[in-house]
Amino acid sequence: MDKQIFEYAPAPESRAVVDIAPSYGLFIDGEFADAADGKVFKTVSPANEEVLSEVAQAGPADVERAVKAARKAFEKWSALPGAERAKYLFRIARLIQERSRELAVLESLDNGKPIKESRDADLPLVAAHFFYYAGWADKLGHAGLGPDPKPLGVAGQVIPWNFPLLMLAWKIAPALACGNTVVLKPAETTPLSALFFADICRQAGLPKGVVNILTGDGSTGAELVAHPDVNKVAFTGSTEVGKAIARTVAGTDKKLTLELGGKAANIVFDDAPLDQAVEGIVNGIFFNQGHVCCAGSRLLVQESVQDEVLDALKRRMATLRVGDPLDKNTDIGAINSAEQLARIKELAAAGEAEGAERWAPACELPGEGYWFAPTLFTGVTQAHRIAREEIFGPVLSVLTFRTPEEAVAKANNTPYGLSAGIWTEKGSRSLWMAGKLRAGVVWSNTFNKFDPASPFGGYKESGFGREGGRHGLEAYLNV
Repeated sequence: MDKQIFEYAPAPESRAVVDIAPSYGLFIDGEFADAADGKVFKTVSPANEEVLSEVAQAGPADVERAVKAARKAFEKWSALPGAERAKYLFRIARLIQERSRELAVLESLDNGKPIKESRDADLPLVAAHFFYYAGWADKLGHAGLGPDPKPLGVAGQVIPWNFPLLMLAWKIAPALACGNTVVLKPAETTPLSALFFADICRQAGLPKGVVNILTGDGSTGAELVAHPDVNKVAFTGSTEVGKAIARTVAGTDKKLTLELGGKAANIVFDDAPLDQAVEGIVNGIFFNQGHVCCAGSRLLVQESVQDEVLDALKRRMATLRVGDPLDKNTDIGAINSAEQLARIKELAAAGEAEGAERWAPACELPGEGYWFAPTLFTGVTQAHRIAREEIFGPVLSVLTFRTPEEAVAKANNTPYGLSAGIWTEKGSRSLWMAGKLRAGVVWSNTFNKFDPASPFGGYKESGFGREGGRHGLEAYLNV
């Protein structure tokens, strides 16, 4: 009997659920306002390069205004009982749930990620973080951080473009629960969901100045980080920028947390449930187009099952659908920007030039926008650039190992230390490996699983400090 091939009819999500204004100002002291110098920039959809809106570019005067507003609001906000702060966080969480369809479409338009990811992964987690930290707001004395921990003051927060709304939640929710006020700068290529969140803050009745949103490029973030009246800096992004921020903050009394790059190893043993492992490999590297700091971008597979795993993996990759982020059938959306696409292409070319074998399924890419087919490299050694450098795209490097000790040595042979995955049926082996791997998060027989009650963060050049869970409170309290 001939094998049937099912074609998927387009199933686009409606853009009508989100109303994007032609221009947006900065959100300072509870109001939207133009930048002091009138500068603006455009934000585009990476799927087709359509200009979505014009956004204000914050300069030094705007940073000064925002920090001053946050400092003024801090007096009353920090003095509120925790139960009162919790009410605002609960309201924000509920409003996010009510507007989740709108926000998911917005995120996919501005970021390029598939709607099924923004709808089913990002938005539920965003709401969950606000619900979780709302629960902590009146229990800070029971967090194991002292009997009466106090907020730090004004938090300057800089977030990346890969999970714009989720990274906002990771930063703002614990800061507000602890009694701090916030000045947040979203990424230049994905400012819209943060601006919509500003509207949610107004809708929730959040006091003016408690949350301020400054859109702009790297110079805006640098100005915010260096501001002398900022007490806490939180940054998620590249290791290079993280090092620059650490140099800026050095010698000051500012508290700092950094969540930076990664080059995670996804380790598959010969006794692993291979079908399950293949799904975990695909999720680990192709989720969000590989725009994930903890992506499993290095596959370490035991030699005895290498061929079986690769055959199954290639079959699975051939079924992945690349295309319109708003189509509910899409598995892999658009690369976020032309700059990021150029970086991915450059490293993929380096992999071929250094002798690795490149493979990608037959894949028709759209003619407009920024696209890259899911790709894997075999014959990779630890000396290859694609095994050492963070690609931040849908590119998987495959290495092999023979013993658990060799797997640990290869997995740890990286300047990064953010995450790792282990696939084996032996619980003792999984626990032994987890104890040896220098990674902040180690998943066993799964990958990319997150929960607001679980801390997340890295070692070495993946940064320091933890976000999420009880540990995430410490970064925003004077303990």
